[in-house]
Amino acid sequence: MPTVLRRGPLRIVIYPADHRPAHVHAIGPDGEAVFHLNCPAGPSELRENYGFKQRALAAVERLINGHLNELCRAWEEIHGIAR
Repeated sequence: MPTVLRRGPLRIVIYPADHRPAHVHAIGPDGEAVFHLNCPAGPSELRENYGFKQRALAAVERLINGHLNELCRAWEEIHGIAR
């Protein structure tokens, strides 16, 4: 599972054998969340949350949206066209 972005203990991961649409898994000490990237223009959209409190979840979403182009490129490199 390639970690495509890391901030402290938080990892943003794209699973190589995962399904479309383009999305990332945010994995931290308090939980895991899945965000659709909505490439190429975004913004990301929360699909699932397992354990993150609202404040932490909002910070994860800001991080993902701040790196959206990079994450969409990473998805394309791992899976092919994101659309």
